[in-house]
Amino acid sequence: MFDATTILAYKSEGKAVIGGDGQVTFGNTVLKNNATKIRKLHNGQVLAGFAGSTADAFNLFDMFEEFLSARKGDMVKAIIDFSKAWRKDKVLRRLEAMMIVLNTEHIFILTGNGDVVEPEDGQIASIGSGGNYAIASARALKKHADLAPEALVEESLHIAADLCIYTNHEIKILTLEASEA
Repeated sequence: MFDATTILAYKSEGKAVIGGDGQVTFGNTVLKNNATKIRKLHNGQVLAGFAGSTADAFNLFDMFEEFLSARKGDMVKAIIDFSKAWRKDKVLRRLEAMMIVLNTEHIFILTGNGDVVEPEDGQIASIGSGGNYAIASARALKKHADLAPEALVEESLHIAADLCIYTNHEIKILTLEASEA
């Protein structure tokens, strides 16, 4: 469990949305409130977010982007190559970070242990210290409210921020439409 952030991703028909809070902590101190922990990769065709050490995450974003380029944007093949490289590298596998990557077709959670996890429902994934609060909120809102995907992600992250001391209300959201991919 990373006491670092909350990232939530949601994939609906033809749309992918990722959101994250902006809090960066060091021990019991807030270092920054408005950090950006989500990105568009590979010419805006893939969304990614991280939880964990910021420096580690930027290394992983760059590395994953290289695999995406080598695989000409095929996210699934890039994930397999990336996960193998992350797991095999003695330095990289010790990085304290997790990632969510998604496009309008797939959503995955990636770890340095070589884990490539596709959510059971294929639609909602979360990482970070507030991840359980965010995913529970997202599942409830999906089932009981008629919200646009962006609103569902944003509201779920606000609920997580109300409960998790490592998550704040400085929410950033990125969206990808099927026509953009």
